[in-house]
Amino acid sequence: MPKIPLHIRISKRRKNKLQLYAAIKEKSITSLIEDWIDSLPQEEIDKNGAILSRLSIDD
Repeated sequence: MPKIPLHIRISKRRKNKLQLYAAIKEKSITSLIEDWIDSLPQEEIDKNGAILSRLSIDD
């Protein structure tokens, strides 16, 4: 799957905090964000229009 850029606006303090955390964990910021996104529950819409949530266990 091709990767696309994601641009966000955050304060300098938050950026520094994220960079420090990534360095301590020996991970890239991209890896941290991807891990966080993957941990979010998977939202699905059933045929009646109701939103169903389930934990994402697949990659």
